[in-house]
Amino acid sequence: MRIGVEVGGTFSDLVAIDDAGAITVAKVPSTPAAPDQGALAALAAAGLDLDQVDDLVHGSTVATNAILERKGAQVLLIVTAGTRDILFLQRHNRAQIYDLAYAKPEPVVRRRDVIEAPERIDATGRVIDPLALDATLERVAERMAHESFGAVAICLLNAYVNPAHEIALVDAVRARWPTLPVTASHQVCREFREYERCSTTTLAAYVQPVIDAYLGRFGQALGARGYRGRFSVMQSNGGRLPAAGMRKSAITALFSGPAAGVVGAIRQAARSGHVDLITFDMGGTSTDVCLVRNGRPDVTAQTEIHGLPVKTPVIDIATIGAGGGSLVWLDDGGMLRVGPRSAAADPGPAAYGRGGTAPTLTDCHVVRGTIRPECFLGGRMQLDRAAAAAVIAPLAAQLGLTPEAAADGAIQVAEGNIVRAVQRISTERGHDPRDFCLVPFGGAGPMLACRIAEDLGIATVLVPPAAGVLSAYGLLAADFVHYASRTQRLVLDRNSAAEARRILEHLQADAEAHLRELGLTGDIHIDYTLDMRYLGQAFEIPVEFAGGALGALDHADILTAFERAHHRIFEFDKAGGATVEVVAFRVRAAVPPARVPELADGARGDTAPVTIELTERGRRRSAHAAPRPPPGHTVRGPALIEDGTSTLFVADHWVGRVDACHNLILTREG
Repeated sequence: MRIGVEVGGTFSDLVAIDDAGAITVAKVPSTPAAPDQGALAALAAAGLDLDQVDDLVHGSTVATNAILERKGAQVLLIVTAGTRDILFLQRHNRAQIYDLAYAKPEPVVRRRDVIEAPERIDATGRVIDPLALDATLERVAERMAHESFGAVAICLLNAYVNPAHEIALVDAVRARWPTLPVTASHQVCREFREYERCSTTTLAAYVQPVIDAYLGRFGQALGARGYRGRFSVMQSNGGRLPAAGMRKSAITALFSGPAAGVVGAIRQAARSGHVDLITFDMGGTSTDVCLVRNGRPDVTAQTEIHGLPVKTPVIDIATIGAGGGSLVWLDDGGMLRVGPRSAAADPGPAAYGRGGTAPTLTDCHVVRGTIRPECFLGGRMQLDRAAAAAVIAPLAAQLGLTPEAAADGAIQVAEGNIVRAVQRISTERGHDPRDFCLVPFGGAGPMLACRIAEDLGIATVLVPPAAGVLSAYGLLAADFVHYASRTQRLVLDRNSAAEARRILEHLQADAEAHLRELGLTGDIHIDYTLDMRYLGQAFEIPVEFAGGALGALDHADILTAFERAHHRIFEFDKAGGATVEVVAFRVRAAVPPARVPELADGARGDTAPVTIELTERGRRRSAHAAPRPPPGHTVRGPALIEDGTSTLFVADHWVGRVDACHNLILTREG
């Protein structure tokens, strides 16, 4: 048996699939103060015998929460003399240009905890000033005598070219303070741009003890329950790693939950022949959207968390504060707003009956009729319609609307916010959303999918089985992945292809060796990315090359691929009329799981459809509500389809058919 357990902001989800294909799902409320308890509660709810489990994959928001809540380790940072303020100077941009009280994001390291090391290496890797190792260690010891540090971060100038001084410092600090975790920039981000590299290094050091303790605690709890199989953890890049590897690479776990959902959507949609997708994951706290081309999501080399840059490969996901727990409110001008603040799991929406006093999107769905209180989570959790109506009533009175109309209006606002998020990852990047299939999942995603598809002109919606726990399935479907990267400027000419191949071969060997050291066997699949730009441009774009193409890669191939990528993004290229350079090389090494389990519907009862009344898009209408039908059956809107993990609203003029892969394929009539 294989188990995937994903801890979200509101619910913890589990999918278990045995070798015979039998599926067990569980969805329980998360425990934000102790995420591992939510995961263990999901295991208990599923009633599984862990000594029969071979593979358990976990995804959580522990690393993310440690940064957002500032609950990581106290970090001592060692930098090159003269660069003490790199984390505080940051960049000259202003995220909020009209806010007169705007302040730059606060680093996770205090200025008094930054130690300067006398040393200097230039941009070519040549040593200008040797490292004064003894003097640096004395400064570290003096600072440690006054504070109790939980981690050390080391980020020296130009260490991405020549890490010799960083390596010497790492060895010396570990020898003198053997129990103290040490993170160096060349280990987590061997790329240029000093501020981003330093920010990534300090954040990695900041969350490392938290992740290490969490995984150790969770692993012990699994062992106490009889688990003896492999334990792996999801990364932000869409791949997983054995827990032993993740405990040394915590920074890659920041956005593991959203990444798992994208992987699950890709695997399941591909079974029905759909490979160009816009994934739409709407849970209890947020909505995540991602564009997938030919079965591969876009991966960006850098992201941000709480305004702080993180330079590590991440699936390119746009996130907005629109989930089932998102608060509905009126701004100073009396305009209806949704999010980004959320009721989360505690206290949750008012309808949960746990003390929530502010209206949320879930309350709106209950009031307008698109969630039936008695059928939430397959009837395992009863919702309180009266409580939902009570918190919406004051807002409706301010708007001069009925509670049902106010609830419907709030959901339309959320739909508009999600449409704009999809446009950011599609239209604004040169992709027409009409060329893609929309794949909604999460507990709330399928309820809005038809209307969002209409607003974007998307003709096909694919709703996977057990859509509310698809992220947990994605954990099981994910490859084991490791990225190796390096900044090295290379001007593209007819003689440079051989040098590019040499660099990529070296990175490939490093990535493959890392996976083997973690005990992974099986074939390793390789893909390459070159970060390229026209000479003189300030920023570069990623250009991808499929695995197996390295031996035949030549100057013309690289140049043509760059010009196509540049034209897609910027609507122009110089077609060989300008000098092009490569500034960074990246290799993705992946080991697929021995077998990717197939997702299907669990057993469904023969419950007959019932007629309900709901308000939607300003109209009161009748609809039928029923369990998700088996393969071969057709659904015609308006209808509510309830599968025990989520609810699908099939809008009027939409018709769907469940195919042999258990996917419900919806298309619009007329």
